[in-house]
Amino acid sequence: MSPDTRTIVTNSSAGAAAVIDDQSNPALKRALIAAQTADDNRGQDIVILDLRDMTTFFDYFVVVSGTSRRQLHAISEEIDHALEDGLGDRRIGIEGYRESRWILLDYGDVVIHIFEPETREYYDLENLWGHAKKVPFEPASSKTPEAL
Repeated sequence: MSPDTRTIVTNSSAGAAAVIDDQSNPALKRALIAAQTADDNRGQDIVILDLRDMTTFFDYFVVVSGTSRRQLHAISEEIDHALEDGLGDRRIGIEGYRESRWILLDYGDVVIHIFEPETREYYDLENLWGHAKKVPFEPASSKTPEAL
């Protein structure tokens, strides 16, 4: 793989880095960067759903859980920084930031859902969109330092 086909995602506050390889699918690249950024900020149970065969409104959902209001805010803010500063993308909308039980970041073709565990269980998006394919995602936090 040549260096110009890779994107390195870093989060200086978490001290982590990941390489995102897919340049041919910019929506997937955004979803993977959002997922890795959530992991860098201690997000849990991260799932990427491929919805391209199910709807024309968006391509991917990134679903993540956080343990506190402060963590949900941090995850959403860091994802914004990673996508806006790193890729030049602009968020279309945000919902739920003030209540912080379910924060939704809308990037058009990628929608990021950041939940408190109880709210995630209640809405059960993975079951609601149960026919969606899951995108393989291995967080950098689960890799050994040598693999990074």
